Amino acid sequence: MDRYERILTLHRLLKSAHYPVPLSRLMDELECSRATLYRDVAFLRDALGAPVQSVAGEQASFRYEAGEGDSFELPGLWLTSDELAALMALNELIGRSDPGVLAGALAPFKARIERLLSDHGSGKALPVDRIRVISWGARKMDQQVFRMVAGAVLERRQLSFRYRARTTNSDTKRTVSPQRLTHYRDNWYLDVWDHDREALRSFAVDRIAEPQALDAKAKDVEEAELNDLLASSYGIFAGKPKAWATIRFSSHAARWVADEHWHSQQKGEWLPDGRYELKVPYSNSRELLMDVLKYGPDAEIVSPLPLREEMKILLQLALSGYQGNGNRH
Repeated sequence: MDRYERILTLHRLLKSAHYPVPLSRLMDELECSRATLYRDVAFLRDALGAPVQSVAGEQASFRYEAGEGDSFELPGLWLTSDELAALMALNELIGRSDPGVLAGALAPFKARIERLLSDHGSGKALPVDRIRVISWGARKMDQQVFRMVAGAVLERRQLSFRYRARTTNSDTKRTVSPQRLTHYRDNWYLDVWDHDREALRSFAVDRIAEPQALDAKAKDVEEAELNDLLASSYGIFAGKPKAWATIRFSSHAARWVADEHWHSQQKGEWLPDGRYELKVPYSNSRELLMDVLKYGPDAEIVSPLPLREEMKILLQLALSGYQGNGNRH
């Protein structure tokens, strides 16, 4: 453990201790000799101004003075090498999973972390190239639009923008009170109170154009109400659940599905024959049907009957596309 980490560890030990910490324990925790420990204590007290107090007794011990110790913090940013490495890994994950949108804004932060690591660590660069993040289904997004939208969310200001929905391809003008940004399946969505519709809505940020932050203060909606309408059903589609879907997976697919998170309220059960039955609440069936389809013959929608019929129609339409020699235009 280098000196930087010893000082940080010493501070955390003394600050969290309710009783004086024996010299022997400090030496064990800091992995250092008695002489080194005394030098670190002196640096912490004299150079950094920590209220370190030595306590007399059968063995030497140290503590922070009552009252002052609770309010004392080390000046600047103090993190261990492991904590800095974790931050670097997180930054790399963000940069590789969502390049451009957040990576540019975090570039100064990344450079500072790298300097901190080289200053008090081994000086070797972290092998972040060994962290591999594969983005799946991420759509292109305008960085300026994202920053404008995020700024309105954080500053609690109303926002106006043009929106072209993929389902209808219609272009509309919206004035909203942004509530929160949601990152879902490698894409960003904006949860809002739509002043024109007087209802909660969720918009894909990559379909937002010409955003303008307004002077008017955003209307705040309670988190419970947001979750009730925007997070209680399966997938990204808004709405309170209208039914529970029961999906039965083969014993082969069950080895994956049983460990997967489909919804916060999902219910799963192993069947005697090795198959797995999953139940999830849903409002809009579209995304749920697409996710079940990817399992092909290893998944069957058991109920409700309308959802099962929807799946049968989708499978029949898919099968019809493969009839003939494939030369249809």
